[in-house]
Parts: sequence; C-alpha cells; structure tokens
Amino acid sequence: MEEKIKSVFDLQQQHKFDLRKTDAKTRIAKLKKLKQALENAEEEIYEALEKDLRKSRFESAVTELFFTYAEIDHAVKKLANWMKPKSVGKTMSNLFAGNKIYYEPKGVCLIIAPWNYPLQLIMSPLISAIAAGNCVILKPSELSINTAAVISKIISNTFDKKEVACFEGDAEVSTALLKLPFDHIFFTGSTAIGKVVMEAAAKNLTSVTLELGGKSPAIIDDTCDLKKAAEKIAWGKLVNAGQTCIAPDYVLIDEKLEPEFVEQYKAVALKMFFTDGKINKEVYGKIINEKQFERLNGLINDAVKDGAKIEFGRETNEDDLTINPIILTSVNGENAIMQEEIFGPILPIIKYRNLQEAIDFVNQRPKPLALYIFSENNKNQQKIINETTSGGTCINDVLVHISNPNLPFGGVNSSGMGSCHGIFGFKNFSHERAVVFQSKLGMTKMIYPPYSEKIGLLKWLKKLM
Repeated sequence: MEEKIKSVFDLQQQHKFDLRKTDAKTRIAKLKKLKQALENAEEEIYEALEKDLRKSRFESAVTELFFTYAEIDHAVKKLANWMKPKSVGKTMSNLFAGNKIYYEPKGVCLIIAPWNYPLQLIMSPLISAIAAGNCVILKPSELSINTAAVISKIISNTFDKKEVACFEGDAEVSTALLKLPFDHIFFTGSTAIGKVVMEAAAKNLTSVTLELGGKSPAIIDDTCDLKKAAEKIAWGKLVNAGQTCIAPDYVLIDEKLEPEFVEQYKAVALKMFFTDGKINKEVYGKIINEKQFERLNGLINDAVKDGAKIEFGRETNEDDLTINPIILTSVNGENAIMQEEIFGPILPIIKYRNLQEAIDFVNQRPKPLALYIFSENNKNQQKIINETTSGGTCINDVLVHISNPNLPFGGVNSSGMGSCHGIFGFKNFSHERAVVFQSKLGMTKMIYPPYSEKIGLLKWLKKLM
C-alpha cells in the first residue's frame, strides 16, 4: 500500500504545476461534476449512512448531502471573485506601486476525515481544495466503512487520480500518508489524534488545518425561553445520537431553573425520538461501534459512582449499539465525564449561582469548538461573548453557525486551528502571495547608501514610513 500511495503522491506532485494554471471556469466545471456524481449516487449514500450510523434518510439528506450541495453552489457562485488578485493599501515606500495579494494553490493536499459525518466532513474541505486549484488525496474513516467505500467509488469515477485520489484503510494507511511531504494537511477528528497529525506534519514543515472538538457548553440564564432552549439543545445534542463535534456537550444553568429544564428536555426528547414510550430507531441513530459504546457506558457509570443522578434514560442495547438519551444532574465538575468530549447522547447539567460563575467554569477549561448562549438579556449575551473564547457561538440556537458559508468555521487551540467553509476554506487551501508592481517613480532609492548626505532625511522618513 505504501508504494501505491507514494506513486499517486508523486503523480500529483508533478501535476500540481499544471493544475495551478487552471482558471475559475475549469475549477467550477469540476465542482459541478462532483455535485452531479453525488446526486447520481444518492441512494448508495443513504444506504451506506444507514448501515454505518443508522441515519434516517431525512437526517442524511439535511446534514450530509444538502449541506454539501449548498457548499458547492456557494463556491460555484463566488469562485471567480475569490480568485481575483486583491489590491491593498499603500505605504510611502511603495506609493506609486501596485500592491496586490495573489491566491495560489498550496499544491498537493491531504484530507483526513472522521466517521461521524463521513460524507459532509470529507466533501467540505475537498470542495475548498478543488476551488483553490489543488491536487488532493482523501482518507475517509475506516469506522464508517460503507460510506468510505461509496466515497472511494465516487472519487475514482469522477476524477483522475493525478488530481483527486482516495485511499481506504485503517491507521496504517494514515501513518503511511503522514510520512509524505504534503503541501497542506486538513484533519478532522479528536484532539489526541490531531496532535499526532501535527507532529507528523512538523517533520516536513507542512501547514495544517485541525478541525477538532472539545466540550461545547450551553449557558442558560434566567431570562431565556426555557421551553425553546430545551427543544434546541435536545435536538442539537441527540441528532446523530450525540456524535456531533459541535453538539452541546453540557449545560450550565441558573440553579433556579434546573428542575423545569430537566422536565422540558425530557418532554422534547420523548416527542422527537420516542414512539409509545420506546426509542424510535427510524429517527434515532446508533453509536458507531462497540468501543465507543463501552466508553460512553463507562462515563455514565463513573459519573454515577461520583454522585451524579440519572434524571432520564439509562436504557442501552449493546446488540444494536443504542444508548437512549440521558440527563445527569449533581455532576462533579472534576469527573471524567466533564474532562473529555462526550460525543454521545448524555447531557450533564451543572448549576450556577450567578453568571460570572458560569463564565469562570468555561474559562477554567480548554477553549471549546462551540459555545451556546440562551438568554433574552443583551447585556448577558455580550458579557458571555466578551469574557469567553470559542470557535463559534450561537445565541438562542445550536449548530446553525456551521450552515452559513459566509462565516468561518473552526476551533481555538485544543479545539482546532484554521478555518473552513466558503472563502475561508478557499484561503485555507491557498497561499496568499504578496506581489508589488513597482513603478519608475519608486522611492526606495532614497534609502540607498551612502548615507552621509541623507542623515537629515531621517526625521522626515520616520513620519512617512
């Protein structure tokens, strides 16, 4: 496999010089071709996602396919403008020069995708990489094996391997890929593996984009519409059985509101995901594999031993890897469930006495990928925004910031680095090259040596430069 990977990599290294010359029309045609290929394979995609994650057709359409189509359409509409060199301001040293930023492809890029949204999270960076004029090697997750096979088939039928290639396989394939001197690596996954990717990239001084995760809190104050907050948090937490990198990981709530919120959350969960008191597996996903199933059960058991109370749920089915929605109260902030990203349908609730206490709780932990604020008080909203840091933030909603390609999507430090989607994804896969077109009137000769006759100019130059 290593030889095959190296062969394709070398082929792309040669081809990248031709690809960088492509214009917007050519790249747009490739994006449209990709969209058509995905549309032709929709039934296969739906079947694969159902097998891998028990995703319903509706959920797969909205969170995987339609999201991807929208991103392609946005790039097609905007690409010609993105590619244009951008004029920038001048200084005295180049007052008469043309000063521009050119966007050039980085070259040969590696995209390593996760299993939780196995189509969307591989196609989104691919769209940006193609728009920017790069060659790409894709590595889908081996855990979503059925979707990976469909993706590989789509790619091989749509692109020449010298432009876009796909390698399926386990960690050995990823290890072989990471040994190569790519021009850029885009990784989506856990913080722990992100560190491994960054370490491997550092050996070749390869730039990286890391879309990681973390514990994304939802802060609820005493001015919010509690019913709507519960509805939005329940949907954001339980879609894809909680296996979403920007799902609300835990709730920080004014202590007076906890009992009512628990009841509202229960009611919403029952309405959305249960039929006649039983979990509706036609709309509720499964945990990806036994390892993750056991990890989540371990977190629940450990939290309960440490004093947490199960207010709702606890039914599990190992045979089909189902964990019903669970609410935990009286959670110890130092317990394991509050130290790692949950990535499952378990919602710990932490009470606070005042808003500053909630803000301090967030700031004492690694910077989250997302932060959700439920409040009707503008001062409270701004206080939380101004005094915390997160990759993205939604006020009175969850997840929706990821759906707007005009907004950057990415983390901070342990939750990631670099941004994607829309122009941010295009720039991510581009090198911003400074270009100065100097005129005959250029003033740099004023600072050429010898300096003896120019000492008197220093004060004047200091003001101008």
